[in-house]
Amino acid sequence: MIKYKNRIMLLIADVFLINISIILALFVRFEGHLDGQFIQYVQVYRENFILITLVKILIFYYFKLYSSIWKYASVEELNKIVSAAIAGNALMVLIFVLKQESMPRSIYILAILFDMALIGGVRFSLRSIGSLYHGVSRKSKNQKRVMVVGAGDAGVMVIKEYRNHYGLNSIPVVFIDDNKSKQGLVIGGIHVAGTRKDIPRIVEKYSIDEIVIAIPSASKKDIAEIVGISKKTKAKLKILPGIYELIDGVVSINSIREVQIEDLLGREEIVTNIDEISKYIKDKVVLVTGGGGSIGSELCRQIAINKPKRLVIIDIYENTTYNIQNELIRKHKNLDLKVYIGSVRDKRTIEELITKEKPNVIFHAAAHKHVPLMEDSPKEAIKNNVFGTYNVAQAAINNDVEKFVFISTDKAVNPTNVMGASKRLCEMMIQAMDSISETDFVAVRFGNVLGSNGSVIPLFKKQIAEGGPVTVTHEEVIRYFMTIPEAVSLVIQAGAMANGGEIFILDMGKPVKILDLAEDVIRLSGFEPYTEIPIKIVGLRPGEKLFEELLMDEEGITATKHDKIFVALPSSIEFEKLKQKLDELYCTTTEKNNDDLKAHLKLLVPTYKTDN
Repeated sequence: MIKYKNRIMLLIADVFLINISIILALFVRFEGHLDGQFIQYVQVYRENFILITLVKILIFYYFKLYSSIWKYASVEELNKIVSAAIAGNALMVLIFVLKQESMPRSIYILAILFDMALIGGVRFSLRSIGSLYHGVSRKSKNQKRVMVVGAGDAGVMVIKEYRNHYGLNSIPVVFIDDNKSKQGLVIGGIHVAGTRKDIPRIVEKYSIDEIVIAIPSASKKDIAEIVGISKKTKAKLKILPGIYELIDGVVSINSIREVQIEDLLGREEIVTNIDEISKYIKDKVVLVTGGGGSIGSELCRQIAINKPKRLVIIDIYENTTYNIQNELIRKHKNLDLKVYIGSVRDKRTIEELITKEKPNVIFHAAAHKHVPLMEDSPKEAIKNNVFGTYNVAQAAINNDVEKFVFISTDKAVNPTNVMGASKRLCEMMIQAMDSISETDFVAVRFGNVLGSNGSVIPLFKKQIAEGGPVTVTHEEVIRYFMTIPEAVSLVIQAGAMANGGEIFILDMGKPVKILDLAEDVIRLSGFEPYTEIPIKIVGLRPGEKLFEELLMDEEGITATKHDKIFVALPSSIEFEKLKQKLDELYCTTTEKNNDDLKAHLKLLVPTYKTDN
């Protein structure tokens, strides 16, 4: 109701202002002399003012002068006013011509200027009054003081967004920019006070509560450096996503997000060869085992984008599988999708599924992965990881599958736990099976992925939400990290490059100290480590290493045409001998105890050590 009342009030005001602008134009034209000629032209206008007023109001309506929210008015609204004034007065000229009446030509120019001044003045005064009102009302409240890093176009738009959204109770007070030519300038009413190196000092000087990084074109390395400097302060960190994340290029308050731990990695966007990927996925039937898991579900997302003939998913856990099914149906309406609930341990189920669906490509992501749990349940690790993989691989051979991509882990290198040893045994198994089949069997080995189910980041966030302590196993423990989309895009790329028998190794960047990671997550959550949220060292869990490796001593490594993917030299493993050992291992899982199983596993995987 208030919205329509405001529109009616503006319309009534415009009716008066339209006519006042003509009178003012005549007054200026005749320099204030109210002589007979002035009265004559006033009489001509009086005979036509109803038609002219109606036409101009319709023009104003066409240019949406009654639809805008004028307290947020900007250059775009000003352009509308200018266009409406010109169009309205052009039609006024047409009316006089058609009626064979005339006014001095200068009147039309003056009328346009007065329309702009009066019509625009009323509307922009609403903006000024609104800003003044909210500015005064906000001063009495506890405002957040905001620093914007980046005094470019995006930074200026961020300033505007904060000013327009009064409910945020935030006030931009200072700019930071590395451009020396901008130092000391005032941009959008905000002072450019220094460079990124000055952030801690300026945060203290201006009592900053929140830092917003607004440089969408910046490299990941620059963002990581700015975040690294900013996290030394107690100010809360936010960031405007990169230019590729801002799909429509529009900067809004909703675009600004919390700084995430990924922003600290300093990793550039990974570029994949879309043509290569498309060749072996487009119009092909693709099967993903473990498709409801963290890696499996992201595989499904990225495969769906590449337009497979059909995407087939199997997973034992119905809840996450149901979630990815709904997401794919919602986002890819033309996708031929088949989803099954079942275990890779069930040889008959897997054989029937692959025989029925006839996949061209299989991504095998189904596995037990939690190291401490598998130490206590080693038989389950072997049944699921080793023999589940064997079931899928054998069915792939039986059904002439073109490519089989096995998802491995850095824990397979010189393993100190059952999970890692089981993955290493799978690597050996698929290399052996590649030598006896037409199917191209490959493995892709990478480290930890940020945000996966059960990974360290969600655990830290949960512990912080509970008030701490955040638990770290050891002061010196380090891990390699990669985001889930990064890892999966490289897995798919590696599949495109595979000739069979390779173990592809992904470049994980620099290893991250888990203690540093814990401190960063606490700071990014708005708390101070050790004082507000304690950190507790709990000791290495069974099977854990201080550091993970991506390459074994006996493996050489060669580069590929992708700078983030390397390949280990293929090893010669005779399938029949390995098959015999696998049969013996299977008997051990059913007839022996856990210690016997681990001893047998050491015979199969010589690099497996039971000491951390």
